[in-house]
Amino acid sequence: MRVDLFDFDLPPERIALRPVRPRDAARMLVVAGDAPLSDRHVRDLPQLLRAGDVLVFNDTRVIPAQLEGRRGEARIGATLHKRLDLRRWQAFVRNAKRLREGDCIAFAADVSALAEARHADGSWTLAFAGDEPVEVLLERAGQMPLPPYIAGKRPTDEADRSDYQTMFAAKDGAVAAPTAALHFTPELMAALAEAGVASETLTLHVGAGTFLPVKADDTADHAMHAEWGRIEPALASRLNAARAAGGRIIAVGTTSLRLLESASDEAGIIHPFEGDTAIFITPGYRFRAIDGLMTNFHLPRSTLFMLVSALMGLERMQAAYAHAIAEGYRFYSYGDASLLLPAG
Repeated sequence: MRVDLFDFDLPPERIALRPVRPRDAARMLVVAGDAPLSDRHVRDLPQLLRAGDVLVFNDTRVIPAQLEGRRGEARIGATLHKRLDLRRWQAFVRNAKRLREGDCIAFAADVSALAEARHADGSWTLAFAGDEPVEVLLERAGQMPLPPYIAGKRPTDEADRSDYQTMFAAKDGAVAAPTAALHFTPELMAALAEAGVASETLTLHVGAGTFLPVKADDTADHAMHAEWGRIEPALASRLNAARAAGGRIIAVGTTSLRLLESASDEAGIIHPFEGDTAIFITPGYRFRAIDGLMTNFHLPRSTLFMLVSALMGLERMQAAYAHAIAEGYRFYSYGDASLLLPAG
């Protein structure tokens, strides 16, 4: 499909630079089948879902994967996006023209990495020196990797270390937050449980590739970056049982959705999964594992706007986004939410 079909005019002031407080006070646009659009709030979820439904969250934890360093006199920036092994990460590098294979980048007095190899997509393999776990080094030298649409407008600060982390964060490895889950609080989770709505967690370590714009003119020519995920056998069994009993599987965030779809077969059965996925969902895709999605508002021409258009229909989502812009909804990682429930 032509990428320009997914373009729309987004005023820059609609991109949120800070989250609302409390988290569940964020607005939420409900797009349900052919029903009129409904302006609600995230805290209304217990009244909008049904007993027996299951919300599926991503329990990945964002690491401080944004690094600034030097190779000699040259300033080098790096955003880690995929772990390769205990000490090696694939990274997107700024000022990469000043970098050669074998160069050492000093990120702090005691944090350095070897530029081991350049990849075809322009990213680099960085091998970190020393014996300490890389996560420990990043806590000393790194910053939270805010999306460029936020980081370009204000510096990252201490508040982002908690703001850009969900309450479900448990497993280190993401370099971008599963932002739909940023809206949840313990109080909201208790209200959902009281309403009979179940919750489950899987793991998908979100990579920095999620920030990359689609530069191709046709979706067929866009290459997705792979991300590592896991669905435990017991989780797959519980989700299949819930669906068989009439419950709906509602993915919280496109990361949860993409892993569930990667793990499902043609019959809609979810299987255990461990490994990389580079699934790219565009209109025409037949969803198998999920019955709905809660997600934030995405940017024009992004793979994520393509995904929600595949779920609800391009015209329906164009109308929903036009409504959101006109009504002052806040977009992107720190922005408001939408609840998407396809007909049937």
